[in-house]
Amino acid sequence: MTEKKPIATLITPIIISVFAIYLTIGMTLGILPGFVKNDLKFSNLVVGLVIGLQSLATLLTRAYSGKTTDTKGAKTSTLSGILLVMFSGVLYSIAAANSRNAALALGLLMVSRIVHGISESMSVTGALTWGIGLVGQERSGKVMTWNGIAMYAGIAIGAPVAIWMQRSFGTGYVFAVITLLPVVAWLPTIKLPALPVDASHIRTPFYKVINLIGKQGLGLAFSSIGFACISSFISLLFTEKHWGDPSMAFMAFGACYVLTRVFFSSFPDKYGGYKVALVSLMVQATGQLLIGFASSEVMTIAGCSLTGIGFSLIFPALGVLVIKKVAPQIRGTALGAYAAFFDLSLGLSGPIAGIIAGWYDYKAVYLFGAFSCLLAIFILFFNRNNASRQV
Repeated sequence: MTEKKPIATLITPIIISVFAIYLTIGMTLGILPGFVKNDLKFSNLVVGLVIGLQSLATLLTRAYSGKTTDTKGAKTSTLSGILLVMFSGVLYSIAAANSRNAALALGLLMVSRIVHGISESMSVTGALTWGIGLVGQERSGKVMTWNGIAMYAGIAIGAPVAIWMQRSFGTGYVFAVITLLPVVAWLPTIKLPALPVDASHIRTPFYKVINLIGKQGLGLAFSSIGFACISSFISLLFTEKHWGDPSMAFMAFGACYVLTRVFFSSFPDKYGGYKVALVSLMVQATGQLLIGFASSEVMTIAGCSLTGIGFSLIFPALGVLVIKKVAPQIRGTALGAYAAFFDLSLGLSGPIAGIIAGWYDYKAVYLFGAFSCLLAIFILFFNRNNASRQV
């Protein structure tokens, strides 16, 4: 019966929930580096460790979140993630209250980052599976597209809001808001129906699911390197070339990413995941090459724009193929495994790109990004006929 309802009626509450969760993530990214560096007086290495712990926790719990979603239900998984966000907010608040004891505050922050990372894994895997189950597999691309918009919008809005709140009211108030936002995340979804769970289905081991969707996962991983290169090194490239404020590059990437998802969200479902992914990768590779050979600020911003357009639909396009290859009973596990490739890519590509920049220069980083897109095209092109359901 739920499939007869308009898609907006079914997924809007879930999109609002995801947006609220990612607001908390954006808020922590906005204020934690300064809090650890300036208030607690720790080094840049410790700042990086504190920030990176969340992504590490998310990566390591993808299998668990997928299994929980499949065996206990997407609604239960989403609620568990929301409650963990609230708990992390409490830990953040306690850490801020004990800022005079730097060691204790740091320990609490590390625990809170781990909890926050687990919550992200649980809530997003649950939300994606829940939304796809409600609207049907044939509209899975649209669900993933709008979830992605909510995620990036939450991070983009959360960071500056947190910085403003910290300057106006103090760090403790920011963490208090993080503790309360999970309520906003849960309220819209209360009346949404839970998905049935097939307790009799024999669960496929996680490593077999990884093997099943590995081609799409590798395509996602290689395609994500261009995004990581821009987020990590575009500011340094602008500084090296004396091009001024790099904010336009970030804004161009973000605006093109969001607008592409808004206007072309139906493309993966309408034209098929492989076609959309291959075209997207070609556009992204062109953008990376434009940055790599740029002789001006305008060329670089144009390259960031093309990268945003190309990167925007890759996750939902390849995700559609993942959904088609697995049975509904292991959809959560498959989505968790698929997202893990993105986490792993972001974790590894930054250091690799840093080594390349050290050996050559910052422009070489974007040639690396373009080459990674070509590798993704190669992987997908030679596996385009292997998209049928196998589990």
